[in-house]
Amino acid sequence: MSTTATRTPSGPARRRDRRGPGQVRPGTPRPAAGPATRTTATAPATAPATAPAARRPLPPHILFAERLLAVLSGERPVHWMLGQTAGAAYDQLIALAPGTPLRARGARPVVRRCGCFPLRPGVVEAYATIAAGEQVRAMAFRLEQGTDRKWRCAAVELGGERL
Repeated sequence: MSTTATRTPSGPARRRDRRGPGQVRPGTPRPAAGPATRTTATAPATAPATAPAARRPLPPHILFAERLLAVLSGERPVHWMLGQTAGAAYDQLIALAPGTPLRARGARPVVRRCGCFPLRPGVVEAYATIAAGEQVRAMAFRLEQGTDRKWRCAAVELGGERL
């Protein structure tokens, strides 16, 4: 049996068998014999195969909590947030990020909990609790949706200090 690896546009390489028409892979069920119009009263009705659940994108407040954590813990550079901040928020991040206020010794910081409060259409105030081992920090931020329908961070607060 000859097999080759092929790369599909949606994922890693898969094996493709080189079999001719009419040959069935070992272990696969064979189609029932007889004409396709024949029905049996005792045959159970089969439900159509369900496709795996499509991945929905994360809500913007969760995405921004992860992004701000990555920048403020030193995992990502500040310029990673360049197109995702509005107003003076980017300048504030530039001033704050070198101190890496969310970096913890030992354990990697993670977003433990995140929630949001919509103020009006296109404006959301969100909060996140950041945990790193025994240490827990709080972060609050405001997101505003621009005319291009993209969300941008407009303000950030950590531990009572305005960033």
